[in-house]
Amino acid sequence: MAKAILVLEDGRSFEGISFGADGERFGEMVFNTSLSGYQEILTDPSYAGQIVCMTYPLIGNYGVNDQDVESRRPWVEGFVVREASRVRSNFRSTKSLQDYLKENDIVGIEHIDTRALVRHIRDKGAMRSAISTVDTDAGSLLTKVLASPEMANRELASAVTVEENYAYQEAETRPVGSVLNTEPRYHVVAYDFGVKTNSLREFAKFGCRITVVPSDSTADQVLALAPDGIFLSNGPGDPASMTSVVEEIKKLAASQTPIFGICLGHQLLGEAFGGKTYKLKFGHRGGNQPIKDLTTGRIEITSHNHGFAVDRDSLPPDVEVTHINLNDQTVAGLRHKTLPVFSVQYHPESAPGPHDSEYLFERFIELMNR
Repeated sequence: MAKAILVLEDGRSFEGISFGADGERFGEMVFNTSLSGYQEILTDPSYAGQIVCMTYPLIGNYGVNDQDVESRRPWVEGFVVREASRVRSNFRSTKSLQDYLKENDIVGIEHIDTRALVRHIRDKGAMRSAISTVDTDAGSLLTKVLASPEMANRELASAVTVEENYAYQEAETRPVGSVLNTEPRYHVVAYDFGVKTNSLREFAKFGCRITVVPSDSTADQVLALAPDGIFLSNGPGDPASMTSVVEEIKKLAASQTPIFGICLGHQLLGEAFGGKTYKLKFGHRGGNQPIKDLTTGRIEITSHNHGFAVDRDSLPPDVEVTHINLNDQTVAGLRHKTLPVFSVQYHPESAPGPHDSEYLFERFIELMNR
């Protein structure tokens, strides 16, 4: 078994065993508290530029398959686990996690104290890091980490988006329980800032025809497609770096076309309405975050993956906070008081995660139906 090393920008290092591809990768060190769903996490474009540590100690026990991917390939820079299972036991499994990482050139490290790593990040905050199987000298690797880019002010949506418009087609191998409405009633134009496939599946399930457009699409280009609604997807990077996109969102909101934003899309809407965003200490990533819907008083358990948030005090009077995170009281949802626009700071498509938030797609359908 080959040696691997993880080094953080404050000098803390962890030695372990390589699993996955050989190489050296740099990214922001973050952690995810989900008990399962590692394949969806690996293929979530919102993790571009990040090295992900899973807090659950045994990962890989059900292998991987061709159905549970959330985009065209994995986007994480590296993967950290306590133990990678060599046994895969699931009738849907087609290969092992280790083989999947190797095929997609993802560097992984196991047999480190992930609990100590996560406690360190919680205390010190998410920070730059590196995993290497080729340079295992901690001092040498630290020098490289300190020369790598920080996540603040980093624009990454353009690195993960599609190059041209395409019409989403529901795959034949859709997950069990997914129902396709074969007679679309609404046309949704979805901005791909790092969109996850299950968001598109949800729109299809609710009777929508979906056109996916690149992250740099202008308002005029989008409106020329005659959408009934516009979806602003999740994605990686700092929303404050996307000033040109924010200007286009302002124009789209002024058109009175219904808009639904999630995660990065939510943050961009906050910026478009005059609010500010800020970087969280270590972010929210996992399938167990409690959210209160202030419009109904209901509590939902939700799936999260974000490192930035909208500053509540910066919002103008015509924007209402609709949801809050009960762990830290951060803004988890917004809506405009006069425009048909709303957003949430979590993943209602639930991949991976609970299904409590599916009603948000229904709310969007209701806006398009007016």
